[in-house]
Amino acid sequence: MQQVLAKYIPKAAVEGICILIQEWRVQLKIVNERKTRHGDYKMRGGYHIITVNANLNPYRFLITLVHELAHLVAFEKYGHHIKPHGKEWKHSFTSLMLPLLHPSIFPSDLLPVLARHFKNPTASSDTDTLLHIALKKYDEASNKSYIFEIPYGSYFKFRDHKIFRKEKKRIKRYECIEIKTGRVYIFQPHAQVELVKEN
Repeated sequence: MQQVLAKYIPKAAVEGICILIQEWRVQLKIVNERKTRHGDYKMRGGYHIITVNANLNPYRFLITLVHELAHLVAFEKYGHHIKPHGKEWKHSFTSLMLPLLHPSIFPSDLLPVLARHFKNPTASSDTDTLLHIALKKYDEASNKSYIFEIPYGSYFKFRDHKIFRKEKKRIKRYECIEIKTGRVYIFQPHAQVELVKEN
């Protein structure tokens, strides 16, 4: 297990994470990218099963894995009647992450962002704009831009299919028009899009 994990998470975190996986008897499955989630936790046939996307950078992979471990710990400690991302999960996630917030594991630019996030962790690191952008710096280079970076009136593709035009800002998010249907969609500022030429 240590050799496998060393390919996906920072080496200084491997031993501690292996102990947690063994302690809770987790079946860890590393899977192909899923567009809608980075990882998940399920209880099936008496086994704890955690899946994490293989394409994540080491820091996002570690956070995702601990996020899913926190579901397991919260359900085991507090019962299955709790909310999936309620206070019990937040407490479990923070408790599991705090020992990992160390310069030997995370780069110095990520540590203050993570410390702020774990004062009240969200259901997904993607909904925390500052954390998402900080983690994105460690992804492989791509031809995509954040929607907050592109000019108003720009045309773009989202997730490689529908084409939109950036229209205006609504407090924090952006209102965009789908070109084919004229429907209005609202995008988070850190949504990643691919610019396209106007038809």
